[in-house]
Amino acid sequence: MDRTTEMLSAYACALTYDELGPTVVEQVKRTLVDTMGCAIGGYDSEPAQIARSLADGVHGNTPSPLLGTPHSTTPDLAAFANGVAVRYLDCNDSYFSPGGGHPSDMIPAVLALAAPLQSDGPAVITAIALAYEVFCRLSDQVVAGDLGWDQGIFSVIGAACGAARVMGLNQEQTGNAISLALSPHLPLGVTRTGELSMWKGCAAASASRSAVFAALLAARGMTGPAEPFEGRRGLWEQAVGRPVQIPDFPLNRARNNDDPFRITRTIFKAYPSQIHTQAPIGLALQLREKIPADDIRSIHIDTYQVAASTASSEPEKWAPKTRETADHSIPWLVASALRHGPVNPASFTYERITSPALLNIMSRMTLAEEPDFTARYPGEYNCRITLTARDGTAHTAHTAWPRGHRRNPMTDPEVESKFRNFAGTHLTNNQCNQALETLYSLDNLPNLEPVFDSLTIQP
Repeated sequence: MDRTTEMLSAYACALTYDELGPTVVEQVKRTLVDTMGCAIGGYDSEPAQIARSLADGVHGNTPSPLLGTPHSTTPDLAAFANGVAVRYLDCNDSYFSPGGGHPSDMIPAVLALAAPLQSDGPAVITAIALAYEVFCRLSDQVVAGDLGWDQGIFSVIGAACGAARVMGLNQEQTGNAISLALSPHLPLGVTRTGELSMWKGCAAASASRSAVFAALLAARGMTGPAEPFEGRRGLWEQAVGRPVQIPDFPLNRARNNDDPFRITRTIFKAYPSQIHTQAPIGLALQLREKIPADDIRSIHIDTYQVAASTASSEPEKWAPKTRETADHSIPWLVASALRHGPVNPASFTYERITSPALLNIMSRMTLAEEPDFTARYPGEYNCRITLTARDGTAHTAHTAWPRGHRRNPMTDPEVESKFRNFAGTHLTNNQCNQALETLYSLDNLPNLEPVFDSLTIQP
C-alpha cells in the first residue's frame, strides 16, 4: 500500500466506539435525524422514484432495505436509491474547510450494509464517524471543486472505509476496498455547472454505491491498485497535480479536544438549498419586513468568492429552469424569500422557478465578492444584503454564521422540527415520534430493523 492507503485502512480498523466520546455519539444521532428527515422529504421526488424503481427490481443474497418501503434490494443499489432520496432536497449537512461537500451523503452506504449484517447501534455510529473523518480530512487538504472534480472524489473513499468497517474487513481488505472505490470513480465537476440536471443530487449517491460495491469485492478477495494515491498516475498525480500529505489521524481524541472529530464541525441547513445560499436566504427574510418587494429599487449582495462565483459566471443562475439550478441560485433564492417568505420544498414549483415576478426582482439585484469576506472564509460565511427603497431609504443586514453553522448551531428541538417538516409529508405524527425516539436511542439498538421500520411509509 502507499502511505495514504495504509494510514486510512489502519485507522478504519483501529477506531473504537469508546474513543468517540458522548459528544460525537450525540452528534452522529442528531445527524441521522437530520439525514433521515431529508430522505423521507425527498422520497417522492422524480430522481428518487427512478432510482427506487430500478433498485426494487434487483434482489440478491444480502437484502438491504429501501428506505420508506417494506422492500429490499442489493446493498449497492440500496445505497444508491436511499442516497438519492437523502440528497434531493439539498438540505442535508455540509462541511467546508476549505474543501468539502455533504458528508451525510455517505450514511446510506453504511446503512446499506449494516442493516442486512445486523450491526448494532455502536457499530453503526462508529462507522459513520469514521466515514466523516476520512472524507473531511481529505477535504481539509484538497479543494476538489477547484480542480474540476465533484465532491464524490472523496466521499467514495470515506464511504468505502465506513462500509469496510461495518463488514469487519481486515486492513488489507480495507485497503483494497479503498483502492477499488477510488480508482474507477473520478466524478466530473460538470455535475454542478450551468443548468443543473437531476444528476446533481445523484452523484454522491453514485459514489456510495461504488463504495459498497468495492467493499463487497474486497471481502471476496478482489485486489485493487496498491498505490491509488501516491502511485504513478494515482490520485495525487493525475487528479490533483501535486503530492498531498494527509496528516496522521490523532489517537485517543475522547481525551483530546485540540483536534476534535470532524462530524462535530459540520453545518446543518435551515433551508433546502446550497450551503452558500443559507446566509442570503436568512438575511432576505429579515429584510423582507422592512420593505415590500414591489417597493424595492435595488438589492445589493456582498459575499465571499466561492458563493459569488457561480452567480457571477453562470447566467443560468439568473434565469433558472430546473429545481436543481434554482436551489443553487443566490439571486433566485433571495428573490423568492423577499417575495414569498421562507424557502421550503414547496417553493420549487416550475411556475415559481420561472415566475416573471421573481425575474423582475432579480433584475434589480447586483452581487459582488467582498475581499474581506473571502479572506475570512471558510471560518466565516459572511454575507451582507442592502435593500434600497424607491424613496432612497436603505436597510442592511449581515451575518457571518447562518443558522445551523457550528458557531450558530441548531438546537435539538430545531433539528426535530426540521425532521417533522420534511418527514411529516409521508409519516403520521405518531410515526415521527417513534422515528425520533428510535434514532435518538441508536446507541442502544441491537440492529437497524427498528430504524427502517419506523421510517416505512404506510400505503
